[in-house]
Amino acid sequence: QVQLVESGGGLVQPGGSLRLSCAASGFTFSSYTMTLSWYRQAPGKERELVAAISSGGTNYADSVKGRFTISRDNAKSTVYLQMNSLKAEDTAVYYCNAVGLRRGVLGPPLTCWGQGTQVTVSS
Repeated sequence: QVQLVESGGGLVQPGGSLRLSCAASGFTFSSYTMTLSWYRQAPGKERELVAAISSGGTNYADSVKGRFTISRDNAKSTVYLQMNSLKAEDTAVYYCNAVGLRRGVLGPPLTCWGQGTQVTVSS
């Protein structure tokens, strides 16, 4: 079964840091040409793209540039989101997403979402 499992969320004070992890199960990153992303959804708001990483590099939402860093470990099939200088407005459920084409195989893209992990920034 193909799935992504997130961890690392929690309660942190403003100015603090958290590192989110998202591990793949049932597939490996190296088997695909893959874009990995982190999204977030705050109460009453739409889900928004926070950061993405692919063979072309990384991209960040303006609101997190300079504070968040996305990275990946293909050997562990895990993507990370390091979040520093957290603000109250970063409070949301964070989701990881994987989209990719299997290398050497013609077929539909793989698309997978994690279950979400809550990040709360509050004093």
